[in-house]
Amino acid sequence: MKEEVEKLVGDSIKDLDVYIDDVYTTTEEGKKLFNIVLDSSQVIDLNKITEASRIINKLIDDAKLLPTDIDELDIFSKEKGDELDER
Repeated sequence: MKEEVEKLVGDSIKDLDVYIDDVYTTTEEGKKLFNIVLDSSQVIDLNKITEASRIINKLIDDAKLLPTDIDELDIFSKEKGDELDER
């Protein structure tokens, strides 16, 4: 799935100097989440995450890429925390 997301949104977010680091699903509090992790060679501030999220959300919605059993799309930067190491 990571390759599909990268192919769909990669060119659209490269001007923000961010890229897709990881894509995976989790279940939290009974909700199935589709997680997209962004990374960059620079610090990713909240404005950049917000702008990238708008672009990614629209492209994923238009392409109907999310599986029907997904409850939420979560887009965040790699610096969000150490939970990625716990998968």
